Amino acid sequence: MSEPRPTPIIVFDVNETLLDITSLSPLFERVFGDGAVLREWFTQLILYSQTMTLSGRYAPFGKLAVGALHMLGTIHGITIKSDDIDEFKQRMSVLPAHPDAAPALETLRDAGFRLVTLSNSASAASPTPLERAGLADFFERSFSVEAVSKFKPAPETYQWVASELNVSTAQLVLVACHFWDTAGAQAAGCSGALVTRSHNAVLPLAELPAPDLIAEDLGVLAQKIIARWGAP
Repeated sequence: MSEPRPTPIIVFDVNETLLDITSLSPLFERVFGDGAVLREWFTQLILYSQTMTLSGRYAPFGKLAVGALHMLGTIHGITIKSDDIDEFKQRMSVLPAHPDAAPALETLRDAGFRLVTLSNSASAASPTPLERAGLADFFERSFSVEAVSKFKPAPETYQWVASELNVSTAQLVLVACHFWDTAGAQAAGCSGALVTRSHNAVLPLAELPAPDLIAEDLGVLAQKIIARWGAP
């Protein structure tokens, strides 16, 4: 008789996967005259977080986020004022949960899965963004890449979570709405589950691993996780 397979630990990305960054749109509408600049800012933020890791450098994600905002101001010929930064930081601290987040997390918890988070954002004093969004109690631990001074998708970020949980990366399932995150996790030995949401999709490239699971929302993805990795 074969040994029962261990139930994996589900590792959730935070920003955009669980918390809705579109609540920042009014700030970008006011400052830039176009709320869609939010997506330009977020793309630059991810680009330069990865640039820092590839260059062997590190700065807290929040500091990098403010720097990217100033950079966009220069690109668009707009002066970013101190009041703009204050509003930006305040909005970032109270990002709301996506409507599908809590029900999906409850479903997975009730099915017996252990749940943790792994975020590019630095750890924060209580109340944390997850606490303010009403999601913190679903997770046994919340990890930040600041512990390894590298941003996702560096393999060290996922490997560190596995080490802290005393499991192999093969026992982790990374849930994210960014294909670069699931692909990075899979390259480190984890499984990857992609929630596509708007503005995100799979890059159809044979040299990158397709996610093990894909769904349009977290509720459907939770059911797929249970069907594939539930108790034997």
